[in-house]
Amino acid sequence: MNILSISGAMLGAVSQGILWGVMALGVYITFKILDFADMTVDSSFTLGGCVCAVLIVSGINPLLAILVATLFGAVAGFVTGIIHTKLKIPGILAGILVQLGLYSINVRIVGGAQKPLKPINDTVITFIENILNLKAIFGRNAKSMSALIAGVIFIAVLIIILYWFFGTELGSAIRATGDNERMSRAQGINTDNMKIIALMISNGLVAMSGALVMQQQRVADVGMGIGAIVIGLASIIIGEVIFGKRIAFWFYLLGVVLGSIIYRIIIAFVLQLGLNPSDLKLLSALIVTLALSIPVIKKNVAGSKRRA
Repeated sequence: MNILSISGAMLGAVSQGILWGVMALGVYITFKILDFADMTVDSSFTLGGCVCAVLIVSGINPLLAILVATLFGAVAGFVTGIIHTKLKIPGILAGILVQLGLYSINVRIVGGAQKPLKPINDTVITFIENILNLKAIFGRNAKSMSALIAGVIFIAVLIIILYWFFGTELGSAIRATGDNERMSRAQGINTDNMKIIALMISNGLVAMSGALVMQQQRVADVGMGIGAIVIGLASIIIGEVIFGKRIAFWFYLLGVVLGSIIYRIIIAFVLQLGLNPSDLKLLSALIVTLALSIPVIKKNVAGSKRRA
């Protein structure tokens, strides 16, 4: 390993982390705010990438393609919400059913296993790279820097919007539904509708992340979202463990994104040490397990000290 290769790998990890951070924000909405284990994520992430790739190859503006992909993800969340709230199927099973169904839909959308972009196709990444002339400054790391800039812009806008939205009456109703569904229903809140709206927002963000990651990789793959829910949970937990819990809601959101970046840095560092890429899923599971166990370990250690 040399310093240049390590710095390039770390820059790539940070840029990937911030793009996947958009997905982690979506998982945060269902997992933490709504208290809903949504398994739709793995396929809605892929859905966003597949829709975006097909649209860009067809000549659609890459920003518009991201918007359309986000809407498709919201529809996936809507279907999960309807299956759960109207058909009374448990949330985790509803997500699995939609996840399975979306796999076939994603294959239909791309017409096979993959949909690569053409060399002539512009993306948000290439647009930023060209307009800022990043290749002249960063050389072969220009694409990673361009992806990082794109990610920072999207994350900043999303955190502002989410911070505002969850402070509104509708956003507060969603948060109340997640905190105490029975009490929320007693206060006249239609908790079914709140769940559906939250699932639509969540999967819309997940699909947006899939579209951004696809534009960085320049190929949509029907398996690109496998394990996305684990990555999202890892980002949330790492953010909480490292940055602690603050009162400000925006800090929670920022912590999720920072957790995603740290997760990617850990993965990149281990790969630089020679880990086989096929072992990444096992490593991801170990990271999540470790992150989940740290609060419990801290609590047990603190209890032991008090008893002593």
